[in-house]
Amino acid sequence: MSLSIAAASALVLVGITAGSGGVRAQGKAGAAGSAVPIDPSGNFEITGLAVDVKSNNAYSARVGGWRLAQRKGWEQLSRRLTGKTSTLSDSALDSLVTAVIVEREQIGPNRYIATLGVLFDRQKAGSILGVSTALSRSSPMLLIPLSFTGGAGVVYEHDSAWARAWNRFRSGGSTVDYIRARGTGPDALLINSGQTLRRGRNWWRSVLDQYGAEDVLVAEVQIRREYPGGPIVGVFGANHGPDRRPIASFALRVDNGDSLDALLNAGVARIDKAYQAALASGELATDRMLATRPPQPKVAEEEAPTDEATEVAITPTPALESGASFTVQVETPTANALNASESAMRAIPGVRGSTTTSLALGGISVMRVNFDGPIGSLRAALEARGWQVQEGSGVLRIRRPQAQAPAPAPQATATPAAPPAG
Repeated sequence: MSLSIAAASALVLVGITAGSGGVRAQGKAGAAGSAVPIDPSGNFEITGLAVDVKSNNAYSARVGGWRLAQRKGWEQLSRRLTGKTSTLSDSALDSLVTAVIVEREQIGPNRYIATLGVLFDRQKAGSILGVSTALSRSSPMLLIPLSFTGGAGVVYEHDSAWARAWNRFRSGGSTVDYIRARGTGPDALLINSGQTLRRGRNWWRSVLDQYGAEDVLVAEVQIRREYPGGPIVGVFGANHGPDRRPIASFALRVDNGDSLDALLNAGVARIDKAYQAALASGELATDRMLATRPPQPKVAEEEAPTDEATEVAITPTPALESGASFTVQVETPTANALNASESAMRAIPGVRGSTTTSLALGGISVMRVNFDGPIGSLRAALEARGWQVQEGSGVLRIRRPQAQAPAPAPQATATPAAPPAG
């Protein structure tokens, strides 16, 4: 299915100060990983408001256009929430409007033509209209914006138009609780196109714990350009869970090569509707394997000795510490190094179990190890297997020794010639 989308300029968030008619910029600076800040507000949004206002000068025409958009937006919002149209004064609307979205505008000496959107404060608007503003939402779900351009999959490896489109999306009014990474720090290592192909629940659980999420959503787009500056086709897909179970797929098209942002904005809105519909029908249930933690090893409790056993018992020899729990810090430059460290730890005799409690690829990860014996025995076992170990108070820090260069081969020395016979 294809849809033709009209060109739209970049979104500019501005607001009208109450009573003064001045202009106030909205929003904060974007994160280092994206040029667009994430907007988690739950304000009511009305878009596509066409205005055409004439006045004595360009400024007054523009302010008049914004006030007209506020009135039209409030009429649409009240009709949508209550089924009937209501009106408010401009001063009352100024206190309700949190931002004006400029979708497209043309400014003349005494005329203003634009297509605008308006954001209304959710709590204030709900109290005036007498409707409930409470919103039942899903469990926290990590959103991965995966885009393919020219065959290469990109998430946070570098700034992408698809990630910016999701940051622009105001998810506060959605029933899906999206968790969107900022694309900085370790995000590019933990969340990438290769990670979306993994099926292991243990690894996914470790990644989701870093962001406080309980499940994962993969929003995918393939951008196809017919020729430079020409039509653009976007093939969108909404997927759920580590297995990337498809929820919806569709295609959108724009005729102008400068309308990529408009194409992606429409794709984001439609994917969100698909996720909300899936949540309402029960299709976004959290994977049980992600919600279930691996069982912790249980230490058998010693039975209390009976009176008869006490009479004949010989003074027992003090036993070694059994089932003690120690913290082990391990250098994990790569995911393979982490997997190798976990496997090596479980292979040590006396280790009842080990769990990675803190994951830091490229740094130092932390494991919790249950070991039958004192910490010195665990250290000796690790050193016997080639690890470099530093011991602290109940803590071991281990690392693999660096490979040393092979010793140079000994040089052959010439044998001195025998003296000539006399």
